[in-house]
Amino acid sequence: MTSAPLPPSPGTGATYRDAGVDIEAGDALVDAIKPAAKATDRRGTMGGLGGFGALFDLKAAGFTDPVLVSCTDGVGTKLMVAIESGLHETVGIDLVAMCVNDLVVQGAEPLFFLDYFATGRLAVADAAKVVRGIAEGCRESGCALVGGETAEMPGMYGAGHYDLAGFSVGAAERTALLPADIRAGDTLIGLPSSGVHSNGFSLVRAIVRQTGLGWDAPCPFADTTTDAATLAQALMTPTRLYVKTVLDLHRQGLLQGAAHITGGGLPGNLPRVLPPGMTAVVDGASWSIPPVFRWLAQAGQVDADEMLKVFNCGIGMVLIARDGDAAMRRLAELGEDACVIGHLEAGADGAAAGLRFTTRPDFVG
Repeated sequence: MTSAPLPPSPGTGATYRDAGVDIEAGDALVDAIKPAAKATDRRGTMGGLGGFGALFDLKAAGFTDPVLVSCTDGVGTKLMVAIESGLHETVGIDLVAMCVNDLVVQGAEPLFFLDYFATGRLAVADAAKVVRGIAEGCRESGCALVGGETAEMPGMYGAGHYDLAGFSVGAAERTALLPADIRAGDTLIGLPSSGVHSNGFSLVRAIVRQTGLGWDAPCPFADTTTDAATLAQALMTPTRLYVKTVLDLHRQGLLQGAAHITGGGLPGNLPRVLPPGMTAVVDGASWSIPPVFRWLAQAGQVDADEMLKVFNCGIGMVLIARDGDAAMRRLAELGEDACVIGHLEAGADGAAAGLRFTTRPDFVG
């Protein structure tokens, strides 16, 4: 009778760690971020990190007839600037902003957020910086960080590289969804961006390579809006979170709609919230083009049409208001440096919504 072979002695066989996955590092990351996640708790949150799923109580959050709104997004190749410069603290804010700024234009209040962090080998200190940024973005938006996933995938990512995705769910009362009752004559109000936000970084990086500048080079454009000393610090300025401002105006009854200006710029995003046949008439001279966009246009010899198609060019959110004066007064009370950038006009029945500049933005002067 032949006996079955004995199992390997403890410690002599292959391990998951040998294959490149460190379960203990993942556990250490969860422990490191629990306080930051806990600080994002809000009405409706049930439980904490560590379960198989996260629970949220809409009734406890104060809704009576809610419609759920969901969004997902990433940070794009802005992550490459973070990785190459070692500036990981704010990309988490970008991740949250790219999701919750989309939610709020539907009239929805962000409720909870989950993140997905994938890397080849987990560097706990850097990953914790990223997730703390996510928690900060959630806290600023009144959104609970209820969970996420950290995936360590050896061979999938290069040394030090990682990717991020975010998922957010919000809710609005059925009668309060946006856009609503948009008409010709409504006022277009622009809220300033904080910089490039999280779009167009493949072009940004190509321009930086063309100039020969390193990420640690002194910032080559005057930027009085931040304390950035280096090019990387200036470009890593996080995406603005517009949630509180937009929800405030909506609750005051001052909004017919809003558009988050992301990839595609004003021409690609503002028409998305307009009814067929409506045209957004925009005065490109009504706001000052921030120095970063002038520098990108000139250093990369990028023409105005391309700039407007790729970047926000200084306007990160557009509000559509029936009573533009009342909306501007409320924005001033909130401390917003808003400006009227145009109005809506009716076009041909059945025509696609569009955008027309009366004056094009100046990237040179």
